[in-house]
Amino acid sequence: MIPPSPSAHQDDVSHNVTRLLRRLSDDGGAAGLTLHEIRDRLDERAYGLLILLLSIPCLVPGLYGVPQVVGVAILLLAGQLLVGREEPWLPLWLLNLRAKGSWLKAMADFAESKLTWIDRLSRPRLRRFADGPGEKLAAVFMILATLTIVLPMTNTIPSVALALLSVGLIQRDGLFVLAGAAVTTGWLTLLGAVAAGLLLGAEWATRLTPG
Repeated sequence: MIPPSPSAHQDDVSHNVTRLLRRLSDDGGAAGLTLHEIRDRLDERAYGLLILLLSIPCLVPGLYGVPQVVGVAILLLAGQLLVGREEPWLPLWLLNLRAKGSWLKAMADFAESKLTWIDRLSRPRLRRFADGPGEKLAAVFMILATLTIVLPMTNTIPSVALALLSVGLIQRDGLFVLAGAAVTTGWLTLLGAVAAGLLLGAEWATRLTPG
């Protein structure tokens, strides 16, 4: 087993998202890392980075199957964050799953080519929304967003919300947390309006149907 990084469990926000992903890729090499090894290499932002890693594949529109599986893991992590557990707990079979070196490298390459804007825009600010009670607020919105990810064909927008919330926790950026909360609220409002419209439409159609 690869020993944990010396900086594990230290809340050092000087390492941005792309550097964190590249560090994991370099540490894993060709063999990759298990989720247990990844968790042990992270600091107090382990929740944020693990949820970000899980949410990125769900950004693909119309994806079915993967969001339903990773949604369970995200709910487990967000629930623990909500109750204040310091270190993320996952079932042993899940911790033993190995992220291949090629997959970690692809994630790091993707981050460096597509997500550098996150590192340019995010920085520690409005920390009351990204630390302490703010983490619990973020966890609530993560749970709400994840509950809609598991619905068929509705995974992209809540995954964007999860990514924003995760980056907010990783970078201690309350503005990103608030943006993720806003996306979640808007998405839930839209889904509620659509559901209400369908119910009203069904009731109206029933009334028009000859008895």
